[in-house]
Amino acid sequence: MNRKFTTGAAPHLPPISTVGEVMRQVLYALCPGVIAYTWFFGTGILLQILLATGFALLFETLMLKLRQQPVALFLNDWSAVVTAVLFALCLPPLAPWWIACVGMFFAIVMAKHLYGGLGHNVFNPAMVGYAVVLISFPQAMTQWLPPISIAPTDIGFLDGLWAILSGQPPAGMTWDAITRATPLDTIRTSVASGQTIAEARQLQTFGDLGGRGWEWIANGFAAGGIWLMWRRVISWQVPTAMIGSVIVLGLAGYLLDPGSNPSPLEHVFSGAIVLGAFFIATDPVSGCTSPRGRLIFGAGVGILTLMIRRWGAYPDGVAFAVLVMNMAAPLIDRYTRPRIYGG
Repeated sequence: MNRKFTTGAAPHLPPISTVGEVMRQVLYALCPGVIAYTWFFGTGILLQILLATGFALLFETLMLKLRQQPVALFLNDWSAVVTAVLFALCLPPLAPWWIACVGMFFAIVMAKHLYGGLGHNVFNPAMVGYAVVLISFPQAMTQWLPPISIAPTDIGFLDGLWAILSGQPPAGMTWDAITRATPLDTIRTSVASGQTIAEARQLQTFGDLGGRGWEWIANGFAAGGIWLMWRRVISWQVPTAMIGSVIVLGLAGYLLDPGSNPSPLEHVFSGAIVLGAFFIATDPVSGCTSPRGRLIFGAGVGILTLMIRRWGAYPDGVAFAVLVMNMAAPLIDRYTRPRIYGG
């Protein structure tokens, strides 16, 4: 008996994505968050992205030549650009230029190429660079601008450019006059001084759910991250486990002592939780590869972040949490490998 089966047109297998295509999709997904960041905090963040990208490409080119690798081939994979953008998004908008230089040196040279280049790095390069500058330049890394809507002084593009290139505040201004503590830093200081979080939230720095402006930035990164999951660029396990663990533990702390523990939504919509969940902890090289391992990895990052926020020396702990879990990733993968078919 002759039977005819209807088949689709060739090719029948989906095309394999290249590293460059994946990295470009990550950059596209970051755009909503970057736009929101620029809208609420000014063009300084765009200058930081340009600076970090320039230094990243410079160090990438130098290391490829030293290692006698094809420069054009590896520059076209866009991995250095993604590292630079993620690093820049963690900086204060008016951080001096040498912070981007130092950060990219440690990210590209030390954390990436000295380990063998793309695909061989043990730690997330962007977070290595950020951790180094956060520890090395604590004063410059705390000079955050308030949202434009509540800023006492309008800082234009040229003023921001001058501050970044000179390391000095714009003419006629002081850092104390134009900068303000972040919502997480405000909560930390208020609780340490005996105030309740409800009293701290009376400041204009806070919005409905988290930090003013930071809520929309988090929503922008969440939209881009969900798009990446839909495109199957990243898996759902790490973002779900990381944000879920923050919500569960944050809710437990809030119910036990709401006066000194922020609500879980305050945790999620202030700081780098959403950016870290969708774009940093999902790094396929320095993270886990097994499905169960990704769940453990994401939950570990979320738990460590809350621990650092509550008891550590820094108001936000996403970078340090990711680096600690990077060290644990090989061991997690070893004990969470899927059962071999037929075994």
